[in-house]
Amino acid sequence: MAREYHVAKNGRDFGPGTQAEPFLTIQRAAEAAMPGDTVIVHEGVYREWVDPKMGGIGPMERITYRAAEGEKVVIKGSEQITGWEQLPGTTVWKAAVPNALFGDWNPYATFLYGDWMVSPAYPTLHLGDVYLNGTSFFEALSLEDVIKGETRKSGHNYPWGSGHKEPIPNWQDTAYQWYAQVDGEYTTIWANFQGADPNRELVEINVRKCVFYPRQTGCDYITVSGFEMAQAATPFAPPTGDQPGLIGPHWSKGWVIENNHIHDSKCCGISLGKDEKTGDNLFTKTRRKPGYTYQYEAVGKALTMGWGKERIGSHVVRNNVIHDCGQNGIVGHLGCIFCDVYDNEIFRIATKHEFFGWEIGGIKFHAAIDTQVHHNYLHHCTLGMWFDWQTQGTRISGNLFADNSRDLMVEVSHGPYLVDNNIFASPYSFENASQGGAYVHNLVLGNMLHWDVLDRSTPYHFPHTTAIMASSFVYGGDDRFYQNIFVGGADTYGQTQRVSSGTADFNGHPASYEEFVQNIEEAFPGDCNLYTKVKQPVYIDRNVYLQGAQGYDREEHAYHGDGKLTARIVTEQTENGREVYLEATVDPQVLELESEVMATEDLGVTRAVEGRFETPEGESIVFDTDYCGGKRSADNVIPGPINSLQPGFNRIRVW
Repeated sequence: MAREYHVAKNGRDFGPGTQAEPFLTIQRAAEAAMPGDTVIVHEGVYREWVDPKMGGIGPMERITYRAAEGEKVVIKGSEQITGWEQLPGTTVWKAAVPNALFGDWNPYATFLYGDWMVSPAYPTLHLGDVYLNGTSFFEALSLEDVIKGETRKSGHNYPWGSGHKEPIPNWQDTAYQWYAQVDGEYTTIWANFQGADPNRELVEINVRKCVFYPRQTGCDYITVSGFEMAQAATPFAPPTGDQPGLIGPHWSKGWVIENNHIHDSKCCGISLGKDEKTGDNLFTKTRRKPGYTYQYEAVGKALTMGWGKERIGSHVVRNNVIHDCGQNGIVGHLGCIFCDVYDNEIFRIATKHEFFGWEIGGIKFHAAIDTQVHHNYLHHCTLGMWFDWQTQGTRISGNLFADNSRDLMVEVSHGPYLVDNNIFASPYSFENASQGGAYVHNLVLGNMLHWDVLDRSTPYHFPHTTAIMASSFVYGGDDRFYQNIFVGGADTYGQTQRVSSGTADFNGHPASYEEFVQNIEEAFPGDCNLYTKVKQPVYIDRNVYLQGAQGYDREEHAYHGDGKLTARIVTEQTENGREVYLEATVDPQVLELESEVMATEDLGVTRAVEGRFETPEGESIVFDTDYCGGKRSADNVIPGPINSLQPGFNRIRVW
């Protein structure tokens, strides 16, 4: 029989865990909970790492952890520190913390490092952090720097292309700094509080690596709902490393992470990632092989460990607010297969710029096979979403992107992947270093960059499975662009790589598969070398190009006229809370291009995988529902994601 356990700040861990006699810690409840049980946590701040010992045995017999209805429950990886002593004549204070507080793992003695972490060089920064009333400080490189208290620009802006300028302001003045030294008994921390008294304010320091994360793998079917979770000393999480997050299932199946407020993780908020048994930063540790090789090996090792739908993935991540994480809002390699990620708001990810690595993004997934990412709002991130390696069966649909340095990147994947009904409102909309994508009914207000990748062969799979079919380079092309609206004129922020607005970058590609085959035959004799000589086909039609955006020169039906569309994303506070609107002024001719309700059958199959753009269940998709949930019909279809767009001024709620 399913049981209900209660946890409260006035409880005791030696009690029965009932509502009348609750447990004191969530961990005690986690040790007692069995499949089908529910753990209800009551109001208060819980400073612990919840390490579930058991999971459920199926969707109907899961273990559920939830905050009590109407009560604020906070779980933190930090501890409050008091007893600070002020250095005479300065705004710097010192606290000596017994090492026993950290147990067998001290984030102030643990360096921040990992494969594809670029700067600062290892060993420099640590996983610790200091918070004053919830705001994190910067780690100084010496006690002298802390005492000087000089404001300096936070460095490590993301050099994505030479000269690319961040449109996001720096996090804060870096005069708020800390420095630590660890000896055999104490961790001594110095922090410049700039006039605040740390013994009167709330000062916390990172202590634990995670907040809600099983140390062992295989804890399936767990629901975590309604908590605020913050301040974890998570490590850098590349696809070749162990990937612990502030919260995550750790190589398990069937978790539901919903309705939570997740913030201030040193690196990663939610992890749907791999386990260290498939490799843990071996390039950085050994320099024996390239990181690319170790990443490929991780895929093979995962398959020998049972990586597949039966044991891994199928998680639901919904309706969470995730912000102020140093690397990712949601990260995953291999463990993010067959997932559903929707209705999340993710912002200020990797914008502190205290460190820089390539594996960053509001959402950063490798091998997101059949994963559906839809109706999320990503804003003020260094990069909104980044899908890398084995993006296959993935659908990116109905998302709102705004005020990011870049909105979307898809890299070294072979498809089929689908990008439909999104609003890309940042000046830099997306980067396409893949093939086999379909972009349908999007509003693109920024620039794009497209390139091939002929120095990394990456795997692709039999449809709807993790079984590897083969491996291939990315030749560029094999993409579809239908019924999108491209608006030119966005600032390139000093980007010196070749960026464009629209689809003109595909000029020179054949317009059909038959023409592609003919070009291959004309390039004979040869084999592999033929495919580096001959461009792949593209399928582009019925797009709208405005204000300098340029189209594919063989597109048969497109709008290239003088009509204009001006748009912006507006956020307002109302009596009902925060609301986000798209305000757009549209000339009538922009909406007159003849369009149609499209479906899977109109998109064909990808060249490498020979796969359809379909649901994870293998069913056809009909694009008859727009961003707002409105219906398209045979006699009422316009390009772009919002079918109710009208001539003149529009004000449409989009979040």
